[in-house]
Amino acid sequence: MILNARSHERLKGVHADLVKVVELCASNGRVNFQVSEGLRTAARQAELVRAGKSQTQNSRHLTGHAVDLVVLNPDGSANWDFTKYIGLHTEMALAADALKVSIEWGGNWRSLRDGPHWQLPFNKYPK
Repeated sequence: MILNARSHERLKGVHADLVKVVELCASNGRVNFQVSEGLRTAARQAELVRAGKSQTQNSRHLTGHAVDLVVLNPDGSANWDFTKYIGLHTEMALAADALKVSIEWGGNWRSLRDGPHWQLPFNKYPK
């Protein structure tokens, strides 16, 4: 799978290590996805918190250390079935391991499972 132009645009400002993981995962072609969000402004983050779509003003998106990916159905529409994100996480983990980049998946969080979210860990990638 090749990332579309919109996905490349949304990767602007994202940390190079995370971009490499996303690109390698896409090139492996086992899960069809696109980038829905990368770097966010403080205003966009506040909007998401107000809408209940995020619980923090301290998101890794604000520093370019996170991406949201959306799994696509064969017709190109978004698939929000959490099990599909488990499969994408497997592929992202394989790509990260191959590149020796540490990543965290929001689907593993206990308080708010965020299947479309991947980030570089604070302890290895401080602000």
